[in-house]
Amino acid sequence: QAEDGNIEYKLKLVNPSQYRFEHLVTQMKWRLQEGRGEAVYQIGVEDNGLLVGLSEEEMRASLKTLRRMAEKVGADITVLREREVDYDSDVPRKITEVLVRKVPDNQQFLDLRVAVLGNVDSGKSTLLGVLTQGELDNGRGRARLNLFRHLHEIQSGRTSSISFEILGFNSKGEVVNYSDSRTAEEICESSSKMITFIDLAGHHKYLKTTIFGLTSYCPDFAMLVVSANTGIAGTTREHLGLAMALKVPFFIVISKVDLCSKATVERTVKQLERILKQPGCNKLPLLVNSDDDAVTAAQQFAQSPNITPIFTLSSVSGENLDLLKVFLNILPPLTNSKEQEELMQQLTEFQVDEIYTVPEVGTVVGGTLSSGICREGENLVVGPTDDGKFLRLKVCSIQRNRSACRVLRAGQAATLALGPFDRSLLRKGMVMVSPEMNPTICSVFEAEIVLLFHATTFRKGFQVTVHVGNVRQTAIVEKIHGKDKLRTGEKAVVCFRFIKHPEYLKIGAKLLFREGVTKGIGHVTDLQAITTKENGLEESLGLGQLSF
Repeated sequence: QAEDGNIEYKLKLVNPSQYRFEHLVTQMKWRLQEGRGEAVYQIGVEDNGLLVGLSEEEMRASLKTLRRMAEKVGADITVLREREVDYDSDVPRKITEVLVRKVPDNQQFLDLRVAVLGNVDSGKSTLLGVLTQGELDNGRGRARLNLFRHLHEIQSGRTSSISFEILGFNSKGEVVNYSDSRTAEEICESSSKMITFIDLAGHHKYLKTTIFGLTSYCPDFAMLVVSANTGIAGTTREHLGLAMALKVPFFIVISKVDLCSKATVERTVKQLERILKQPGCNKLPLLVNSDDDAVTAAQQFAQSPNITPIFTLSSVSGENLDLLKVFLNILPPLTNSKEQEELMQQLTEFQVDEIYTVPEVGTVVGGTLSSGICREGENLVVGPTDDGKFLRLKVCSIQRNRSACRVLRAGQAATLALGPFDRSLLRKGMVMVSPEMNPTICSVFEAEIVLLFHATTFRKGFQVTVHVGNVRQTAIVEKIHGKDKLRTGEKAVVCFRFIKHPEYLKIGAKLLFREGVTKGIGHVTDLQAITTKENGLEESLGLGQLSF
């Protein structure tokens, strides 16, 4: 049994003494902290993992003790599953797996971001509509109408922009969504775990939007939706490749099983399993058919990224939808509390992904806080502008999932209101950092890349669109170290130069680039920083000549 992590083995908890009870409560607090608000208790299991099992009476007493412990720390418990252990005894012995979830103090609910990928017409938006609205689809796309953001999307039925949908789970593990005419604020208030789905576009012509969604919104997991009747077609392989290249753990949902025979579904599953087991992927597919499988899948999936759960479901008949909900309910966060606290101690850095103008509020930016803590009323600098400067601004208010929030912690997505700040000075790909950070910006950088696909040879002077986190800009290949040209599948260190304006980059950041059919991945290895003296930050900040 691991010391850290949020899974605890307990043989039995029958009538503990007061001292032992206090010790157990402290231990539960530790496990909850490790799992950022959730822990799994396996009762009837020895510390070395031996399944012993308890009689009916002992199990009842143990669960009662566990309930008392949970009340003491302000948590709720739900039984995930019960199993009988076959031992040569007359009394049936059971082991029980229990999920302990803490009602969040100071509204720090667990927030997992799941990007939704898949080919056009595979049923991504419909599946999200069914999960978040709580009513089944009519087979003609009624469930997805609430997700679309533009008129042309409703007319063509194709997602072209990135939309966010939320699904909550309360501390008892029940689904909290828009059914019972709840508003987004109510969902946030009554949930102790939130799943934010990032609905991406499946159509090939919107590929840059999809890449932007995957690189800048930093999803924890990806859900690849494959239609059972068409199988792996169109952009499915490409999306699978993107998730692998960005190292986002993914699980697969085969939708529309109500439309085709069992044999067709099985053929699609086999096709997927074959692709996942290929040398490039090295994944272990796990087909989920029961609640038990879903619980196992969720726990194993977070521990070893090589396991890929596969669900077969229908948004029209609702078949197996519950299994996906069980899986999402138990899915633990990827980072433990220690890693998050280390991030929070660094200086503030906020990535700008979206910019809006809201009447009576002013300019609002949306994005993710990648490190540090951001409070209301804090003074930050934003940049780089076209000439490489950073401008001062003040955070007026913060909202997370449409409800107000005072403090933003590392790894959380939110929108910040900036008041009367001029919107035309902002663009996607900027960062907001604390003034003492002295951010490095560059126009020229080097990256170690692998060319995934290219029609001819890739050489000096070639122009590509580079994606690094929330930055996307056209860059020119200045130099390929040690080679004149690159062919498909070759590796090299390449020097790029941004065409328009300098950007804020970090060494080690993952990089994707594309141009027509050319595609490649890699990571940033070296930056040629423009010092702050050159770009006029020092003078302007020192003399306070910034006009608002």
